[in-house]
Amino acid sequence: MTLKIYSTLSGKKETFTPLVAGKVGFYVCGVTVYDYCHIGHARVLVAFDVITRYLRSQGWDVNYVRNITDIDDKILVRAQENNEQYTELTARFIEAMHEDEAALGILRPSQEPRATAHMDDIIAMIKTLVEKDYAYRAANGDVYYRVAHFDEYGKLTNKNPDELLAGARVDIASEKEDPRDFALWKAAEQDEAGWESPWGFGRPGWHIECSAMSKHCLGSNFDIHGGGPDLPFPHHENEIAQSEAANGCQYANYWMHAGAVRLDGEKMSKSLGNFFTIRDVLQKYHPEVVRYLLISSHYRSPINYSEDNLVEAKSGLDRFYGALRRFGALESAELGDLNNDPYYQRFVDSMNDDFNTREALAAMFELARAVNAEKDEPSARPMAAALKAMGQVLGLLNSEPESFLQEAGSDAMPADQVERLIAERAQAKADKDFARADAIRDELTTAGIVLEDSAKGTKWRRE
Repeated sequence: MTLKIYSTLSGKKETFTPLVAGKVGFYVCGVTVYDYCHIGHARVLVAFDVITRYLRSQGWDVNYVRNITDIDDKILVRAQENNEQYTELTARFIEAMHEDEAALGILRPSQEPRATAHMDDIIAMIKTLVEKDYAYRAANGDVYYRVAHFDEYGKLTNKNPDELLAGARVDIASEKEDPRDFALWKAAEQDEAGWESPWGFGRPGWHIECSAMSKHCLGSNFDIHGGGPDLPFPHHENEIAQSEAANGCQYANYWMHAGAVRLDGEKMSKSLGNFFTIRDVLQKYHPEVVRYLLISSHYRSPINYSEDNLVEAKSGLDRFYGALRRFGALESAELGDLNNDPYYQRFVDSMNDDFNTREALAAMFELARAVNAEKDEPSARPMAAALKAMGQVLGLLNSEPESFLQEAGSDAMPADQVERLIAERAQAKADKDFARADAIRDELTTAGIVLEDSAKGTKWRRE
């Protein structure tokens, strides 16, 4: 099955045809670093990490670029509130972001450009837009983009001019020629954060940063542009207008947007104040449980964040790790011919259908059932190795099964106490004190411990 991608630009699934055979130029809008990353950020980061991992597993050479916005009005306001230099603030939260990514198994991008390191590229693009009459310097010293001069403005989100006037959420400043116009360069005082430019001292608008950085890293035209659910308008519409006007060619060929994370049906975001930071969630849940929740739905679908859904995610992972438990270490050399494996083919077909992780996980569940049903270990090992390989394409099943199944939360019964009670239960059964053995099982069940008795002894896991 050929790879198909749903492009926001066309509003349909399209067969993916790269600019260069076997290579993928991939740009994703990254985080504005003024606070800790929340679960909404994690959804976007994990979604495009899975896509990159899958493409590479299929032999694609992926140049994955994800920027960092390290100069922005929100950053400057937060730094002022904290009475610190904005560079100190961004350095601290960039480090925290990298820690959160590592915890969730998110691979570092091929390139991670920062806006402050590309000021020459930003100024050069604005200068080109001014020279082409797509931008103008206003009386207040700001430089604005002339939306009316770009005939295709609104093509990503299918917005017409009247909708844009009503919904752009821009400051209707008297200096603008048109309320829809947006800032490319903002004038600043010499004691503020800023850079020298042909239009005076100032700093860039948010939208121009990505246009300049993507061009520097991938060229004027590249394969895929991705981002979060809140970015199609105005950010990505503005990127298209800037880039295509400046460069004279199509910007990105395919546009991908991840779905939102919701809390009780309401979008989770910093601005609404209803968010959970990644590090707060990871204090209670294993990173793979959080990752599993984030990929258990199709990347374009919204996810409802709840305790119940995290428990369900843990249960799903338990089934995978339970299937792998009896095999110990599994090596890639133990894989059979995946090209002839029906479970792997279903997995690949699902991922080739716009990266449908929900269906890919369903293929893995079928394989897990087959592994459990196969009692002959030499026959089952290649199947188990295939299950682990599929999981690792999704960034899952990287833990040792026993440790994952027995990992304790802060308020859980310690493992050594569990082992002691299991030993006492075994002795009670040997002494035919079945009442005591049943009482111990009940105590462990109440503590969330599931016992699995077999002829080889008793194994246990946490619910």
